[in-house]
Amino acid sequence: MVEHVRGHLDDQQQGKPSYVIGPDGTPLTLADLPPADTKRWVIRRKAEVVAAVRGNLISLEEACERYQLTNEEFEAWQIAIDKHGMPGLRTTRLQHYRDSN
Repeated sequence: MVEHVRGHLDDQQQGKPSYVIGPDGTPLTLADLPPADTKRWVIRRKAEVVAAVRGNLISLEEACERYQLTNEEFEAWQIAIDKHGMPGLRTTRLQHYRDSN
């Protein structure tokens, strides 16, 4: 499950961490994030973006602008992770999870 994790601060980024712990337990930097033109949103990529925002690597606004997401889409990813872990991010499973609540 993706958790709120503080990264190591980088003084050059004005209080933002230089990395956070990603969904697979390894360090996640800005360079590791999915490309801005990502079209295929696999579970791992969604979880990386959520971890980056939760860890203050990038802001919610930056993430939504970079990936052309609405706040609602991003919030749905967070809720899916919180309720069902990474499997909750599977597009084909979302309806199943919604119906089971």
